[in-house]
Amino acid sequence: MIVRIMGEGQLDLSEADLDVLNSFDRKLEEAIETGDEAVFRVALHDLLAKVREDGSPLPDDSLQPSQYILPPPDASMDEVRAMLGDEGLIPESL
Repeated sequence: MIVRIMGEGQLDLSEADLDVLNSFDRKLEEAIETGDEAVFRVALHDLLAKVREDGSPLPDDSLQPSQYILPPPDASMDEVRAMLGDEGLIPESL
């Protein structure tokens, strides 16, 4: 699966990473629901760090579509809230 971090580029991750990424995504959603800025910052950082750690960067000129688009690390809680779908940033299944 291809994941884009806005402002950084695309990374290729295996579908096996989906469950782990969803656990990070749930923590991010919970922080947004409670309005806890400190927890939100940590959850966003952790999600993006996991994607960078597990993903293989694609070349900048790659034209592959992204299955998931994640906010940049400096995104506000309101910006991320606007990006959330019914199933969070990363849906439970492809």
